[in-house]
Amino acid sequence: MILVTGGAGYIGSHNVIALLDAGYDVVIFDNLELGHIETVQTLKSLDLKGKVVDFIQGDLKNFEDIKDVFSKHEIKAVIHFAAYSQVAESMKNPQKYYENNVEGTLNLLNAMVENSVKRIVFSSTAATYGEPVYTPIDENHPQNPINPYGETKLKIEKIMDEFDEKYGLKSVRLRYFNVAGADSLNRVGEWHDPETHLIPNILKSTFGGGKTFQMFGTDYKTIDGTCVRDYINVEDLANAHVKALNYLENGGKTNFFNLGTNTGNSVKEVFSVCEKVTGKKIPVDIQPRREGDPAILVADNTKAKNILGWIPQKTLEDSILSAYNWEKKLSK
Repeated sequence: MILVTGGAGYIGSHNVIALLDAGYDVVIFDNLELGHIETVQTLKSLDLKGKVVDFIQGDLKNFEDIKDVFSKHEIKAVIHFAAYSQVAESMKNPQKYYENNVEGTLNLLNAMVENSVKRIVFSSTAATYGEPVYTPIDENHPQNPINPYGETKLKIEKIMDEFDEKYGLKSVRLRYFNVAGADSLNRVGEWHDPETHLIPNILKSTFGGGKTFQMFGTDYKTIDGTCVRDYINVEDLANAHVKALNYLENGGKTNFFNLGTNTGNSVKEVFSVCEKVTGKKIPVDIQPRREGDPAILVADNTKAKNILGWIPQKTLEDSILSAYNWEKKLSK
């Protein structure tokens, strides 16, 4: 059985579906602070074809909670999503992030060591790189986080190296760029409160009168003057986690990979595709640049392609269409 921490959340829930489709049994561990019990219920109601989905509510900050999972289930490997992930919030309250992300992960790793579970796939982030020195960003790029969120993820990566050296616990760290989209069958999707991500907020504006969006900076040295980001579809992302798990199961060593598309889309391009998908004109208010927004953040995903055999399949339009279908479902 595969333990998925944070499996009631956005990316975790899509990964549960990918694991089930790949033939794994799954136990979800989530405190439901950011995840949703409705998502768990949806996952448990799927046509599982003999596969098992169990759910245990608990918090990684409580060591007894995570120990309980290992006592109840024979865990073969872990995929770890449970974390706080808002950059702005981490700047205001770094203590919250270090306690939850780092200490919570330490509890998880200690429970794994106690129970001789030797494989973990970790949800890391491109925020560990900090300001780009060059783009596309490959895995050799310096890691110099510029916010506590990125710092917590980098500290966890370093802790995992030490747990490999001392305890033989093998890890794969997957460094995401900008995740977008929803389940193509509209079963689960992005569901945050408040929502901070660009695409769902643009799409939400098409319901109930909407609002004018602020576009920060149109004078960057990019194709149209707006920031360029690498948008990776959440189903492609989930598939990468399954491939990373298979890599570890086949004797792969501790490693790390960027997950992105190797290309980027500007803010104006995202707005244009959102208007195409929704058939609605979305009003935009042009504002000056925000401090700290790099012009271009794009992944070099060559390593993941070569070692994991992972090739993203979905386009930006695919992601936005699935996200729009999900937002329509949530708005009912």
